[in-house]
Amino acid sequence: MRAPRIIVADRDPAVQQTLSWVLREHGYDVRGVVSCLAAVDAAWEFVPDLMLLDAQLLEEGGAAQLTAFKGDPQWADLPVLVTSTRAPEDVVEQALGCGATDVVRKPLRSGELLARIGANLRNRTAFDTTRRQLQSAESALAQAREEAQTGRTLMAIMREVSADLSSEEIYHVLVRRVARAIGLFRCSVVLARPGETTAVIPAAFDDPTLRNMPLDLEKYPEVRVALEAGRPVLIPDMMVHPLFAELRTRWEREGTVVPTRSVIALPFFVDRQQAGVFLLRRGVGEPPLDEEDVAFADAVVKAAVASIQRAHLLESARADNLRLAALAQTDPLTQVLNRRALTDRLTSELDRARRYAHSVAVLMLDLDHFKLVNDTRGHLVGDGVLQDAAEILRSAVRSADFVARYGGEEFVVVLPETSIEGAMVFAERLRECVSVASFAGGPGVSLTLSVSIGVSLFPGPRITSVDDLLAAADAALYRAKRDGRNCVRY
Repeated sequence: MRAPRIIVADRDPAVQQTLSWVLREHGYDVRGVVSCLAAVDAAWEFVPDLMLLDAQLLEEGGAAQLTAFKGDPQWADLPVLVTSTRAPEDVVEQALGCGATDVVRKPLRSGELLARIGANLRNRTAFDTTRRQLQSAESALAQAREEAQTGRTLMAIMREVSADLSSEEIYHVLVRRVARAIGLFRCSVVLARPGETTAVIPAAFDDPTLRNMPLDLEKYPEVRVALEAGRPVLIPDMMVHPLFAELRTRWEREGTVVPTRSVIALPFFVDRQQAGVFLLRRGVGEPPLDEEDVAFADAVVKAAVASIQRAHLLESARADNLRLAALAQTDPLTQVLNRRALTDRLTSELDRARRYAHSVAVLMLDLDHFKLVNDTRGHLVGDGVLQDAAEILRSAVRSADFVARYGGEEFVVVLPETSIEGAMVFAERLRECVSVASFAGGPGVSLTLSVSIGVSLFPGPRITSVDDLLAAADAALYRAKRDGRNCVRY
């Protein structure tokens, strides 16, 4: 531990030397000078713990010099003892006004002087300790406030993404909230897996309308490194970082002006099917991103992964349910509605027709002489003919209409809000489409077929239910068959 340092300033060299000798004998490190200006100059080099100054020096221009010296924050707390041959009350106002802390009357008594010096040094030590403690407390309070604010921000983000949102909606929430919390001009989600050269951006703060934009990862080395290393990548300055050396050469050659200067790439892994990077960027002239920004964003991303995983599971479950529902309602050969789905949809249409006083037309179609196709060409060719026929019907109907396979080579087309005149015209058009179509009959062979069509309408005489409507269409189809096939009957 070093000895306390004291500057002794007295215009009388003999007094100055005597005081210096006494203080050194009591363990102090002393620097002696004969003017106030010399004492001020020595302080910057010697860095004293206390200054002993003769009052006469204040009267010789030293008052202004001491006042300016004590006005500097570095020396504001330095104890200054003024020695005077006059009574203390005669000089105390001037001395304290210049920044001195005590006045000692000459002739000096060593015991009193040493006691005053010791008291002032102890006071300064206590003051310094208290100030450091206060600064530490203020720093701790500021940190606590910042952590509390960070915690509140994080909790707010988590409450928002914990709602019943899709993964895409969660990505949009995260890029918006993280960008605003950290102060970013760009923040986006990049979906890719390690080793891939292309990626997709499902959400970006700087373009809220963006959806699933493709991205060439050759231009984003920080994303590739983050994915492959599985850890955050912080680039304080792209213009000097070696990771961007090749790109900088290309930018210079192409004359490309890059607005981004600082980058963070935070990898995340949801499951075996999904991985990506949160890409945070600040522009030229903005403060560079730092480790605190990495820590905050990383905490947000890690906390959000559970919500993203849950959203993925829900989306997968919904997709599976939709596929199962579609399979349950679809004829596996022709991919149109099956008979059960036809009944359900037609029931709903009749309920709507009753409620809004609309009509519903039903066309029942039967491919003429289809059994001959199976018998002469085989069932594989027959299956192909049925598939082609279903495609002709699907291509001809409106978006509100629907097609179903009723059984064997029979199909049903339902036309909501259609009059009997419109249904007959449409049925005739379908008959012509089938008659001019070319069906595959095997290698190098094409077939032509005709179709018979029966039409019924709800509401109608003795037609009050789905079964009545289908039975009426079937009876009309029978009349078409009886009248020679390849015709439409009502």
